[in-house]
Amino acid sequence: MGLEDVRRRLPIVDSLPEPGTRTVPASALTSAPTPSWAIWELTLACDQKCRHCGPRAGRARPRELTTEECFQIIRELKALGVGEVVLIGGESYLRNDFILIIRAIREAGMACVLTTGGYNLSRARVEAMAEAGVMSVTLSIDGLERTHDELRGMPNSWRRAFQALEELRAVGLPVACNTQINSRTLGELEPLLERLAPAGIHSWQLQLTVAHGNATDHPDLVLQPYRMIELFDSLDRIMTRCKQLGVRIFPANSLGYFGPLEGRLREHVGGFWRGCVAGVTTIGIESHGAIKSCPSLGGPANVGGSWREHGLAKLWTESYGMTYVRRRTLDDLWGYCRGCYYAKTCMAGCTAATESLLGRPGNNPFCHHRALELAREGLRERIEHVAGPDAGASRGFDMGRYRLIREHIDPAARAEHGPVQIDEARTSRVEEPFGAGRPRA
Repeated sequence: MGLEDVRRRLPIVDSLPEPGTRTVPASALTSAPTPSWAIWELTLACDQKCRHCGPRAGRARPRELTTEECFQIIRELKALGVGEVVLIGGESYLRNDFILIIRAIREAGMACVLTTGGYNLSRARVEAMAEAGVMSVTLSIDGLERTHDELRGMPNSWRRAFQALEELRAVGLPVACNTQINSRTLGELEPLLERLAPAGIHSWQLQLTVAHGNATDHPDLVLQPYRMIELFDSLDRIMTRCKQLGVRIFPANSLGYFGPLEGRLREHVGGFWRGCVAGVTTIGIESHGAIKSCPSLGGPANVGGSWREHGLAKLWTESYGMTYVRRRTLDDLWGYCRGCYYAKTCMAGCTAATESLLGRPGNNPFCHHRALELAREGLRERIEHVAGPDAGASRGFDMGRYRLIREHIDPAARAEHGPVQIDEARTSRVEEPFGAGRPRA
């Protein structure tokens, strides 16, 4: 029995929320947007041991997609209208067929770029990538040498990343960099830029370390919300320096929102934050064929379903996990974000950053505007780690438990009055994957 025969036997599951749970725009139910980007975890195998790794990469997943299955996914991505495929991992170059996959993506008429830690990115691999048509490569470099090596869990990781950068430039490939912002790297962003710019990067993506996966084992890494003010003071200087050095800043979705630096921060990506794009312009693919709205989201609520069972088009248009962001309304926001002036546009920022922290999206303390507004009232917010993931779980993108505490900035007032407000972690919004039953609101 062929793959299409198996798919035709499967019933179409009604994945709408129970009546009355929320008001859903009709357009979200009758049409689907066209995805622009696919972010594809080609394998979970990895040659580093990053402390912040969401999927807990290391070994390949059981039953990872075969070469022929990858070719079929490429055809379906093209049919959906995807214009660019970003290969991630693990480390995609640890698959023996990754060059064939790059070539197939390019032959299908889509752009192909790759994000890598570069630990074993040899000249032979680089030359083969260039010949296959990869268009740009992003190196992950977090902080200065000692910090980077500690975060990546491998000796000489920093030096190898810069060596990979040299190899890529030597064959004429454009190179960018991405950097995790956390409690270890915050103070090293400015000196790191002075190393990256002479190495020839054209762009620098900055993103907050999210409280899931390996980061749940190192909760001290996650930046405290009240430090958003300190971070953006640093970003103000960094953006000025990037202009001088000819490096473009690309903020990841976790970094924002609507503070006084918003226009400068997002000048290369539309000028201001327009809301989470999970399942709107992006589609995530895991190496065993699980389809998600965003590669950084985890848990059953965020897995649209199995490509092997349903195919891309059906999951993209019908699965609750894929369409959640398209369906949600202001009634899905809570806490500070529900009453924020920018709520309708922002929709609480990055879904991955908040759901992993508080159990559900819709209330995002990692916000420059929010930190500034609270500071005007003499208040700040901090997160407190309550518990790690369930004992023995250690699953990719697993989440711990946190509480969000609002308190006085002044230490004397803090000691006298204690917390002003505490937001406890909430239950995740849904548990069943596509095909397992009706989702719960």
